[in-house]
Amino acid sequence: MASSPSLTALKDSPLFVPFRLGSMNLAHRVVQAPCTRMRSDIESPGIAVPGPRVAKYYTDRASAGGLQISEATDICLYASGYPKVPGVFTESQLQGWRSVTDGVHAKGGFIFCQLWYTGRASSPSMRGGKQPISSGDISMTGKYLDGTDCAENPPRPMTSDEIHELTEEWAAAAKRAVEIAGFDGVEIHGANGYLLEQFLHDNVNHRTDEYGGSLENRSRFLLEVVSAVSKAIGSERTGLRLSPFNYFQDTRDSDPNGHWLALCEKLASLPLTERPAYIHMVEPRFDEVLDEGQKLATLAEYTSEPNTKQNSLTPFRNALELGGIKFLACGNFNRDNAVGKLETKQADLIVFARHFIANPDLVDRLANGWPLNPYDRTTFYGADPLDKGYNDYPFYTQG
Repeated sequence: MASSPSLTALKDSPLFVPFRLGSMNLAHRVVQAPCTRMRSDIESPGIAVPGPRVAKYYTDRASAGGLQISEATDICLYASGYPKVPGVFTESQLQGWRSVTDGVHAKGGFIFCQLWYTGRASSPSMRGGKQPISSGDISMTGKYLDGTDCAENPPRPMTSDEIHELTEEWAAAAKRAVEIAGFDGVEIHGANGYLLEQFLHDNVNHRTDEYGGSLENRSRFLLEVVSAVSKAIGSERTGLRLSPFNYFQDTRDSDPNGHWLALCEKLASLPLTERPAYIHMVEPRFDEVLDEGQKLATLAEYTSEPNTKQNSLTPFRNALELGGIKFLACGNFNRDNAVGKLETKQADLIVFARHFIANPDLVDRLANGWPLNPYDRTTFYGADPLDKGYNDYPFYTQG
């Protein structure tokens, strides 16, 4: 890339002050976000393996003392059913991930594996013909990724035994990710309309048993997963992703401010051995469909009850800080707004997504004031060839 006028160099800003997270000594506060890219190699139905293409992608974006969070990864067969999405439940997948983690560690970096189960967000044809499971039988609107109508293929409510079994599977997947695949820890995906969040939101969860009704009951599944994973691999290796203001996949809570504040207080009061090292939250301004202005306007209209506080992550961060839980903020961050978030003590670390996709050397570009590559939205979720929009973004070169 040809040289161009330098922008503000951030190497002397709070973004590059070292930080202790769990057992990791981070050299800076720039974190790579978990982004589904659909670039793994299909081995057999429901099984995709992260190959050399994926190893290059993560290794290129690794930095000394930097933290990366992997794309959402299946904890078991048909946890998602999405095409070319990897898992941690076969030996081939675990060895594929070992090539990734070895590459990251060789550059002095750290990497966590984000673990998920999508629930009602994927169709029977994407799950080997099995009906989707969720907190209840409420369908999403619209169509699944395969084009089938969500309403014609509704989920079924999980039984209590299935909830307990899947909780154990989450913990087992975490152990495999750390002990075999070599990850430094895992991030539990409790956001973006996937299974655990389908239990949290009161517009989706209409259960009447111990996993529905009150906030305490709706939070039970997530808290049990957090506790089980923490016990399996250590709380210092456990993170959790939440998105209280999420609209994606028809999850709209009646009181996200109050409900998620109470959830954060519960997380902060867990026993130390079960308390996650960090919570990773999505800014209210971010939306997968709406632009920032539309999202904030819609959120203000939707959460206009008299007892609702201003939509902000700050109350959650403050509640978690009382329990020593660190806070990662994500959602439309860039060179101009990331530093202020740290200066005002509203986050400990800043998570970048789209800019990390387009800039394998994002950390160096931010530190030195180098310009950023533009990203190509059309290649976010797969491309032909698969390296397009994945491993073809250039590193910065001074000419």
